[in-house]
Amino acid sequence: MLGPRIGKFTKDKSGKITKVNAFPGHNLPLGCLGVFILWLGWYGFNGAAATSVAELGSIFVTTTIAPAIATVVCMIFTWIKYGKPDVSMCLNASLAGLVAITAPCDVCDAFGAIIIGAVAGVLVVFGVWFLDYVLRIDDPVGAVAVHCLNGIWGTIAVGLFATDTAPAFARGYGDGVNFGANQIAGKGLFYGGGFHQLGLQLEGMLATAAWTAVTITIAYLIIKAIFGLRVSEEEEIVGLDAMEHGLTSAYAGFSIMDVSNTMIMEINDRTQIGSDDYETATKAQKDAAVKVVNTAPAVDTGIHKVVIIARLSRYDALRKAMNDLGVTGMTVTQVMGCGIQKGAGEMYRGAEVDATLLPKVKVEVIVASIPVEDVIEAAKKTLYTGHIGDGKIFVYNVDRVVKIRTGEEDFEALEDVE
Repeated sequence: MLGPRIGKFTKDKSGKITKVNAFPGHNLPLGCLGVFILWLGWYGFNGAAATSVAELGSIFVTTTIAPAIATVVCMIFTWIKYGKPDVSMCLNASLAGLVAITAPCDVCDAFGAIIIGAVAGVLVVFGVWFLDYVLRIDDPVGAVAVHCLNGIWGTIAVGLFATDTAPAFARGYGDGVNFGANQIAGKGLFYGGGFHQLGLQLEGMLATAAWTAVTITIAYLIIKAIFGLRVSEEEEIVGLDAMEHGLTSAYAGFSIMDVSNTMIMEINDRTQIGSDDYETATKAQKDAAVKVVNTAPAVDTGIHKVVIIARLSRYDALRKAMNDLGVTGMTVTQVMGCGIQKGAGEMYRGAEVDATLLPKVKVEVIVASIPVEDVIEAAKKTLYTGHIGDGKIFVYNVDRVVKIRTGEEDFEALEDVE
């Protein structure tokens, strides 16, 4: 009804989907903060079912255990499946555990909460994969996996794990039909209660699903007919920040400053080259980490332009190294590099991250009296971390230099910057 975001699925000429593309979030720490705020609020959400301190304590315990277990199980599962723990998926798992424990929070014990959370941690990963690779539905934040699938699982879990040892069980005991909310008709299947309560949970879940499907379909069709459900292609590509609010970006600063060196996709276990110490690294290791492209001029004028492209976080160290060498004049440009190390793809929420724009810095210096090899060596030593993709250095021959203010040329024009 709504359709996927532009670029989410890659299709061949026949229209068949051949690849699922990842859309990484702009700021994971903010995502973590949002999850923890929700987690804190969930104590009030679930705790509202309590009528005594004992019930409140029991609810708080189960509301803590389930999301914690779900998060750890998801971390281990994605670590095994993708080679690295998926932080974004683990955040979804925390919410999945909270959603799954909501229905049984007041009638299950700690062991039941552990099982409910463990299933939620795996179910959320399966849900994201199922929508992407089977149903081909674009769910940007994993809401279906978190709320739909784990809401269903939590509803069913009441019929499996309800126990009369939970403080709220006796208060809510009834026939499950005639005595209002917070009802429980019997113990769960795994606690000797048979299938009665489980049957009621399945009946209620199916009734809720049917009502939701019908009403939301009607509502969406009406909205689509009157207003439309999504923005135009141009608005989607340019972004609603600019089109709706007149902002260049709502995320200024989040993806530009690479101060922690964590945005570099090239750094992973397949780009390690054996040594992270420049002094002990071999020449081959140094050349692999920081490549040097030296153009061969027909006539060497003795004046060279050195262009260094590196991570933004290494700029201050590089500037200091150039100053220590005697280079005091340089042109610095903040640029964006597009690409990913060949054969070193990363996974994000089960989808491979494609080539993307990454913040870089381009430093250009002109040297004459300072040996160009000294500049190259100083730059390589500063940029080297022991990974492929630490940076690249380009060396060009300069035919002529003119200082506009004085009219000096060539070597004389460079005397005040080196």
